[in-house]
Amino acid sequence: MVMDKISISTLGKFVGEEVTVKGWLYNKRSSGKIKFIVLRDGSGYLQCIYFKGNVSPEIFELADKLGQESSIAVTGKVKEEKRAPGGYELDATGLEVINEAIDYPITLKEHGTEFLMDHRHLWLRSSKQVAILKIRHRIVKAIRDFFDNKGFTLMDPPILTPAACEGTSTLFETPYFDLGKAYLTQSGQLYAEAGAMALGKVYTFGPTFRAEKSKTRRHLTEFWMVEPEVAFNDLNDNMDLAEEFLEYVVQTVISEMTEELKVLERDTTKLQKVKRPLPRISYDEAVEILKKNGVDFEWGNDLGGADETIISNEFDMPVMVHRYPSAVKAFYMKRDPENPKLALAVDVLAPEGYGEVIGGSQREDDFDALLKRIEDNELPREAFEWYLDLRKYGSVPHSGFGLGLERTVSWICGLDHIRETIPFPRMIYRITP
Repeated sequence: MVMDKISISTLGKFVGEEVTVKGWLYNKRSSGKIKFIVLRDGSGYLQCIYFKGNVSPEIFELADKLGQESSIAVTGKVKEEKRAPGGYELDATGLEVINEAIDYPITLKEHGTEFLMDHRHLWLRSSKQVAILKIRHRIVKAIRDFFDNKGFTLMDPPILTPAACEGTSTLFETPYFDLGKAYLTQSGQLYAEAGAMALGKVYTFGPTFRAEKSKTRRHLTEFWMVEPEVAFNDLNDNMDLAEEFLEYVVQTVISEMTEELKVLERDTTKLQKVKRPLPRISYDEAVEILKKNGVDFEWGNDLGGADETIISNEFDMPVMVHRYPSAVKAFYMKRDPENPKLALAVDVLAPEGYGEVIGGSQREDDFDALLKRIEDNELPREAFEWYLDLRKYGSVPHSGFGLGLERTVSWICGLDHIRETIPFPRMIYRITP
């Protein structure tokens, strides 16, 4: 039987046994007749101790001269040590070099952001970046678990689309054979609506693209979104689903990613308060909050990032802002029957200045009303004939929302900039490495 490779995270099963662990040299130090090597393998960190009398002079010298990020295999006996990273250490007796790294460019000293971004392929190896990527992974799993356990069906929408979903000014355009132009998707929502009419409850989860010329700490040009869509749900149902979903994701991360959050030095006090019911305020009430705080805000404008921060600072948990002016919202959002100037829309604003993490609405289910919006927005009807068909054949009230994965990761991790939330960020001024 072939034995599985031993990872650092599983060393608790091998206390008192001699094992070989493969990984990369993360750090080292020397104390006379003792050499300490910290090994990382992606699953954790392991302190390996070389005593001069227990190993050959060649191994002892090798342990001293190896460069940071050299790939190595360390052999030794597993010991329990509560003070050590992960609770175990290796009384090392062997050392094999797989590849020697010389002059690794990212050291423990401070580096500028541009330098780190230019070396993003290597920066990913640092303890903070590893923690962020592991939390991102757990958030993704929590998202899938939530919807899968509630009877939703995952549906994969196209990346290449024939028309805009949100607005024509933020599209990435590409030639498409003899058929003219295609566009990188801004959202899977329109296709999710078709799925909801077939399956009742669906969600899409994939990359989306916005050619928005924003340089803020909240914006990427390529990011991931999860978008549930539910037949027969109105705006209130949609808000109920959004708050239940957000609570599940945040509380899962807090309970299962304790060590990673510690690495990030994340204060989870406010995250622990993300529990139902979340506060709900109307756009009108949001405007009053802004005016109370001295903001000269004109009713009818969309909320900017600074506005969202002021509003969210009034609460110690995410706040839901609903019923925005229809003029600032997308064509597919249903109007409030009690006030047609308002859209049945909702945004969820995260606390601590992280802004909108969820945006959603009840969708327009009336054929004539939707057709008029398409015409008013000067969108090509032929590109939306299939979307109009959904209103011709068995139309029902339905709603959904989108959650931006990277903004959510940024908020939960307490990061200063969204660029650290995705392995290789794409921004208006960066497309490398």
